[in-house]
Amino acid sequence: MTSNPYPLGLRLAGRRVVVVGGGAVATRRVPALLDAGADVLLVAPELTPALRAQVDAGRLHWVPRRFAVEDLDGAWLVQVAIDDPMAAASVSALAAERRIFCVRADDRTAATAWTPAVTRHGPVTVAVLGGGDPRRAMTVRDAIRDLLAVRLAPERLAPTQSGSDAAAAMAGAAGAAGAAAATGSAAATGSAAATGSDAATATAGAAGRQVGRVALVGAGPGDPELITVKGWRLLTEADVVVADRLVPGLLLDELRPDVELVDASKIPYGPSRAQEEINQILVDRALAGAFVVRLKGGDPYVFGRGGEELLACAAAGVPVTVVPGVTSSIAAASAAGIPVTHRGVAHEFTVVSGHVAPDSPASLVRWDALAGLRGTLVILMGLKNLAAISETLIAHGRPPQTPAAVVQEGTTGAQRVLRSTLGAVAADTLAADVRPPAVVVLGDVVGALDG
Repeated sequence: MTSNPYPLGLRLAGRRVVVVGGGAVATRRVPALLDAGADVLLVAPELTPALRAQVDAGRLHWVPRRFAVEDLDGAWLVQVAIDDPMAAASVSALAAERRIFCVRADDRTAATAWTPAVTRHGPVTVAVLGGGDPRRAMTVRDAIRDLLAVRLAPERLAPTQSGSDAAAAMAGAAGAAGAAAATGSAAATGSAAATGSDAATATAGAAGRQVGRVALVGAGPGDPELITVKGWRLLTEADVVVADRLVPGLLLDELRPDVELVDASKIPYGPSRAQEEINQILVDRALAGAFVVRLKGGDPYVFGRGGEELLACAAAGVPVTVVPGVTSSIAAASAAGIPVTHRGVAHEFTVVSGHVAPDSPASLVRWDALAGLRGTLVILMGLKNLAAISETLIAHGRPPQTPAAVVQEGTTGAQRVLRSTLGAVAADTLAADVRPPAVVVLGDVVGALDG
């Protein structure tokens, strides 16, 4: 007789979780572990650029080699994210000997634990198990998320209604037969039949072939809940997702298991995939009939090179949908308590890229003209050149005492805010070890809401 799994919410804060493998599956699973506060040990000879960025930011520990039995010391959970069945079985067997639950990406039937299909709505987490059928779990999960997105009246999610009643009501309204149990979160075992994705409805190409389509989706500044409703819907319908480094990792955790995830991370001053290669991936997958979502941090057109990707698709006859996103140029400042405009303080704000030094022949920015403005100046991708930018602005008349703020990883749980002045901000940022992604805000609005 097949036993049903026992749903359980693991409180992993400060507890060791071992992840074996550094590829696409690990890229999708690690963000949720970090969000849970787990002490993640990643064991793999090589990592995707997105995972390497997490290592560089000090969020997890990386052992650059193959798995060894001592890696299990002190572990509470193991996630095996490799495609070598024999190696995965070996890790799983060693974990079982130590009574450590093990999730296996290669073989769910041989695992001692399953990762559910998850959706998050504020403090509510819904985790759905589909009896071993990931598509069924995704179908029920998406139906529940749609219901939550309707913005139910507060009393519908109030503590006076028991978690089990609320979860059952959601599952019933979504047409999903199942059992649900929760206190602060909901876990459901669904039996609704999967319908699959109809988003990749093909269109006939010029040569009679079936062509898919591409969506350029802005994922927002970092908080996964700041993606637009349309952006999230298209993401759930995608066959292929081509994701940047700045994409909220929890969004990747909610992808269907059969989705191809392409890590197109562009880590500043580190490994990067040429834009031409990214363009070709979008075109090739779409010409093969897939629905491709190009998931980009912030907004696709705010220094996101979305225009180049659209032109490449158009030249190949691939239809493109553009979904705007919340840009960090405004959101990061807002999250730090800084309005980019404030009545009587600033009548304009300017957003500029700082990835090219002011004295470089490749620079397209009139820094001398920007120095003469009285409003707010927001600088994206400017940490490396911040000293040169500050000196140039001061040399052309911007007062060195101009208030300045640097917001690192705005809107996320790792957000840091450094306040300074134009004359000192470069040195202060270096001393505080502020790292990308970070947004620099200059102007009197920096202190507009203080006291």
